[in-house]
Amino acid sequence: MRRRRWTVLLSSALTVALCVGYAVADVFDVAPGLLTLQPVSVRDYADPSVVRVGDGVVGDLDTTRTVDQQAAADLIETLVSTDGIGEDLSVIIADAQGNVVAQYEADTPREPASTMKTLTALAASTTLDMASTFDTETYLIQHDDGTATLVLTGNGDMLLGEGESDSEHVNGRAGLGTLAASTASALAQRGITAVTLVYDDTLFGDLRSPEGIEENNGDHLYYTPVSSMAVDGGRQWSSALSKPSDPDDSSSYPPLSQTTAADAADVFAARLGEYGITVNGSPSAGTTPDDLSPIASVSSATLGEVLAFMLRNSDNTLAEEFGRLTALARGSHNSPAGATATVAEVLRELGIDTTGLAMADCSGLTPGSQVTVRTLAAVQTRNLTVGNGASAAEGLSIAGLVGTARARYTDEAAAGLLRVKTGSLGTVTSMAGNVSRTGGGALSFAVVVNDPTDYAAARSAIDVFVTALAGL
Repeated sequence: MRRRRWTVLLSSALTVALCVGYAVADVFDVAPGLLTLQPVSVRDYADPSVVRVGDGVVGDLDTTRTVDQQAAADLIETLVSTDGIGEDLSVIIADAQGNVVAQYEADTPREPASTMKTLTALAASTTLDMASTFDTETYLIQHDDGTATLVLTGNGDMLLGEGESDSEHVNGRAGLGTLAASTASALAQRGITAVTLVYDDTLFGDLRSPEGIEENNGDHLYYTPVSSMAVDGGRQWSSALSKPSDPDDSSSYPPLSQTTAADAADVFAARLGEYGITVNGSPSAGTTPDDLSPIASVSSATLGEVLAFMLRNSDNTLAEEFGRLTALARGSHNSPAGATATVAEVLRELGIDTTGLAMADCSGLTPGSQVTVRTLAAVQTRNLTVGNGASAAEGLSIAGLVGTARARYTDEAAAGLLRVKTGSLGTVTSMAGNVSRTGGGALSFAVVVNDPTDYAAARSAIDVFVTALAGL
């Protein structure tokens, strides 16, 4: 009995000693654990370049608040009479319910440039599941002779990352490095160390580009054909134009690859090699067997986030892709013409007046598109009346904050109140959007100038005009 008592006491003492010893080792970072004497690192965040202070939380939109018709007409008159703006312009101002308050040649179709993207965004966001994602997948085909073929299948993610999936950004949300790691693990479980790599880029058929788009795509800076997959939208950074630290910053225009799916497959092959999988030869184009399930996959940002990225950065390729996806979802022809016809059809079903609409593409880059400011403003009115769930408005540029119109205002009082889409081509400057009025309520507007006699003066005149809208 005494021996047992001593045994228990010695065991307890030894256990306590071990625990105390481990704790001491943990404190001095000799053993792994939570305890440490090292100072806690504190992450520093840069101060914002500009601090903007609001006046308080805004309540529900009062759509019944009227707009002074004479003041609106005077504002348009000032714009129309500005030196350098020329004679080929249209402008419209509508209240939050869509009632036209003032206009100038609102029913004359004109070339819209990138404001065309607002039409595509509305059609896509009311057709597609904006909470869904683009999944990039791998499929395994095991042959009787013991060899294996791996199929890399794209489903529309043209913002893939080269490395690990990045949860903090839209561009690179799904990483080919993460897909390679998961795929390599699945292959290792099957005892496979070498594969032939095939990539499936059949999603958008044979017709990938609107006819004539190359006229405004010098050096492939503004468009690459839609494909089932691409890394960073196909952007080819170099020492002359280095990649920005923020993956979602698309304000620079490096040349765009014209073989984006093949490029993605090459990157994926390299990543597989880093995880011990040998890829025999070069990746080749192929198709995915119907009777297989994926062995690995990565998911993009939601379609809503990608659509916002498209609008905010005025990404022509993504605009064309959303048009194509809308056509596919509605069973229309898998072609650029099928996309434009479907977008126009959806708009009409939504009650948007499309009189005079001619879409050469879904992005506004291709010469030949025509649209009235009445149609552009009607799209923005619908964004206002839908409320907070208007996916088509999520990516509009906010003056003073983000996007292509970040600096397109002339008075700090308007900062944050203008939500717009800009348009710029060699002979076109345009803008369409909606405005939170400083006196309460909101309005929609659109202005399109073709062939200005002084492009810079016309662009500046639009900035003055839209800034003044906030005060109506």
